[in-house]
Amino acid sequence: MAEPVAAGAAEEMVVPSVADIRANRARLGDLVITTPTRLVADDAILAALGPATQLWLKEELFQRTGSFKPRGALSVMLDLGEEALARGVTGISAGNHAISLAYSARLLGTTAKVVMPSTANAFRVRLFERYGGIADYVDSIVQAFDRATEIVEREGRCFVHPFEGPKTALGTATVGLELVEQVADQRGRLDAVVVAAGGGGLSGGVACAVKQMSPNTRVYAVEPEGADSLSRSFRAGSPQAIEAVRTIADSLGAPRAEPYSFALNRRFVDEVVLVSDDEIRAAMRLLFSSAKLVVEPAGAAALAALLFPLRSRIEGASVAAVVCGANIDAESFCRYLAE
Repeated sequence: MAEPVAAGAAEEMVVPSVADIRANRARLGDLVITTPTRLVADDAILAALGPATQLWLKEELFQRTGSFKPRGALSVMLDLGEEALARGVTGISAGNHAISLAYSARLLGTTAKVVMPSTANAFRVRLFERYGGIADYVDSIVQAFDRATEIVEREGRCFVHPFEGPKTALGTATVGLELVEQVADQRGRLDAVVVAAGGGGLSGGVACAVKQMSPNTRVYAVEPEGADSLSRSFRAGSPQAIEAVRTIADSLGAPRAEPYSFALNRRFVDEVVLVSDDEIRAAMRLLFSSAKLVVEPAGAAALAALLFPLRSRIEGASVAAVVCGANIDAESFCRYLAE
């Protein structure tokens, strides 16, 4: 059964049980892929992490749309009634969430109109439009929330949040479920799991699954130094906002933490660590050269944490990094590797 957890003074929220997560994964079925979990045996990685360290990569970059996002979007949208689904969905995103909404809407026979900043990456916009997404551009993130509210009121579309809410967490938790089961199937162990945090939807869901299935496994959430809303929230004990997003890992650039995802992270995440953009670039280079993976900066954040702030603590352990996405154009990828 799902278990309640306090999320501040305002309300009590529900924690998905392992049975809930497993049932949701079955419901998602072939709409999402069970992505690989690979034990990496590479001299450069062993040298960087320590020769006795085992590194598992949960390769969620191979998920449909190139990131973990459809798991949460579909978990919300599959619960919409026929009339609500016919009216379509809306959201706010500069990239991966928008792409996942367009993909999910196409699968379910409806439409997605997403509010995007005018500075949105052209490569991601093309992917979004390829799935049939309708872009509504604004100049700032402040305008984006107001515009989304207008769309909901005017068109009756359902707002699908990029990272907040129990249904979204139920979707992202399936990443953690798969990871624990896949490592066990390969007769491995999990001493620690590291997962990137933007708003905390992915990290909270993964941690919720991992900690209930493997209580002794430590779970670390990792944020860029220039987008540290979750870290600030942990220190303050309540959801906090940041003044601006200043990182190459724009997929992790949530302007603020939200109550449910914050509560889930605070319950199940052992620690939030920060990485610099230079550390993310180094991890991108290592994933490219050693694991043969082309990832966006957010997809390298977990490995960056293992290489730098967590390095001395994980040596000799069996650790997993969630590689959460790979929606990046060739020009940007090459520039980040060269910088």
